[in-house]
Amino acid sequence: MATERESKTFLARLCEQAERYDEMVTYMKEVAKLGGELTVDERNLLSVAYKNVVGTRRASWRIISSIEQKEESKGSDKHVTTIREYRNKIETELEKVCQDVLDVLDESLIPNAASGESKVFYHKIVPYIGRAITTVISRSLLLREKRKVAATAAHEAYKSATDVAQTELTPTHPIRLGLALNFSVFYYEILNSPDRACHLAKQAFDDAIAELDSLSEESYRDSTLIMQLLRDNLTLWTSSDSAEGEAAPAQEAPKEDKPAEEAEKPKEEAAPAPAPAPES
Repeated sequence: MATERESKTFLARLCEQAERYDEMVTYMKEVAKLGGELTVDERNLLSVAYKNVVGTRRASWRIISSIEQKEESKGSDKHVTTIREYRNKIETELEKVCQDVLDVLDESLIPNAASGESKVFYHKIVPYIGRAITTVISRSLLLREKRKVAATAAHEAYKSATDVAQTELTPTHPIRLGLALNFSVFYYEILNSPDRACHLAKQAFDDAIAELDSLSEESYRDSTLIMQLLRDNLTLWTSSDSAEGEAAPAQEAPKEDKPAEEAEKPKEEAAPAPAPAPES
């Protein structure tokens, strides 16, 4: 007979296949609260659940915000008020979801993480959530202050994860590379520090190249894919710098680690697909 853990994990997989991610989050939260360290498969399920729940709301917020700006430009006060109320509703949902995942990480997952891989994996989720919050809270002075607090927390989480990754994971490990990829994009987009972003991305790429011969077969595909994304971003950022001040054509946004439905925005190392996949 299946244990409670096995039953809830199975239900989470069913929710994933049905794309019912809010319910998937509920089941994986219950698994996390059962205690003990999550398996790689359970970690991936948790990541898929939360990234999709957060990602769909971020996408909704972007769409509604774009419509709001268009209506504002038309001077349609009646519609703007209605749209703004709906945008605020989405923001409230997003903040609640983000706080939910942070609570699970702080209370259950990070305290039970024994391996360096687990610690980095969980710490990497924290700034992802922080970035989701900074995406939407930036309009009023009060919200800009909240955005600053969220950005600072995300930065500290990235630093903590990086310290663990550099101590316990090899330079070619896909989780360490994915962390460097996202951290560099965070510097570029949120902190507006392109020099620091380029330095971090180049350092991670060069460190991985130096140990490429020792890369295991099972992680070769994931690691080399993220290395390619690091190199693509470096090319993009350096070409942007050289074209500064010129009438350069619009360029693609930097690549990072986020759900598939956000692919039109700055691209990161993709989240696992709707079937159990290697963690990112």
